[in-house]
Amino acid sequence: MFRIWGKIMKDNRLVKDTVICIEDDTMSRTKKVYQALEQICYEFDLAKPIWLDTNKEDFIRHARTKFTKDSFVEETDFDYLDFQLIEEDY
Repeated sequence: MFRIWGKIMKDNRLVKDTVICIEDDTMSRTKKVYQALEQICYEFDLAKPIWLDTNKEDFIRHARTKFTKDSFVEETDFDYLDFQLIEEDY
């Protein structure tokens, strides 16, 4: 199972959160990450953020990244979207 935790944070407080589970073993890890991000954005009614180089590096190194206002084309009313891998089967 592949699980991602998405959290919207504002003023150091949790505003919304969700856990996305993907059980399709035929998908690559990268596709699972993008699918989870798409599902989180759909659930939170957000436009998909842009993966900046810092986001990619953070996710590769720490299995976690923060999408700040700079990552979104539309204006947001929160500080950042925290995107964290919490479970992965190999």
